[in-house]
Amino acid sequence: MGLIVLDLSAYVGLAAVAAVTFNILLGLLMAFRYSPHRSWPHRRFNYFRFHNWTGYVALAVSMLHPIILVFNKNPRFRVLDLLYPAHSPAQPLDNTVGAIALYLLALVVVTSYLRIRLGRRLWKSFHFSIYFAAGALFWHSLFTDPGLKSAPVDWFDGGKLFVVSCLLMIAAISLMRLRYARKKALHANQIAQQIALSQ
Repeated sequence: MGLIVLDLSAYVGLAAVAAVTFNILLGLLMAFRYSPHRSWPHRRFNYFRFHNWTGYVALAVSMLHPIILVFNKNPRFRVLDLLYPAHSPAQPLDNTVGAIALYLLALVVVTSYLRIRLGRRLWKSFHFSIYFAAGALFWHSLFTDPGLKSAPVDWFDGGKLFVVSCLLMIAAISLMRLRYARKKALHANQIAQQIALSQ
């Protein structure tokens, strides 16, 4: 029974990594001004709403991941260990980092729901904390032993390879986004200089 509980929790954790990765990639596409009508799949659909829903799914599976551990018998996790895992019965540091990821993700989702009331500038500053949430999530996913025995990280484990691939995807697209933003700012600066010279 204990092995089934731990496996289920691990698979739900991987689903959370996938959902967060997909959500961030959709957000980065928005930053690139990607249009699904002009580009692939050449159809009209509201991918802003889809981006929001993937955020809700990411939060739901991220919450479910630790809740499953309540049903584990050895080591035994109490509800307090899930909410404040600094003294949890196994891997307290990695579990605390995971809890930080969950709380930051919850902050992003809740403030996104309230974005109109908060105003664009304040909402955006909250929204960028998704990167800190993702960083904590990837740390937790990579360095936590799914068997809760504090075993060394097996970098060739399928789950760990999946997490690394998600991390590399986000890093690569984020780098492209940064370069795009710099290029756009440089272009805007050149236009401003040309306008100033022509006056």
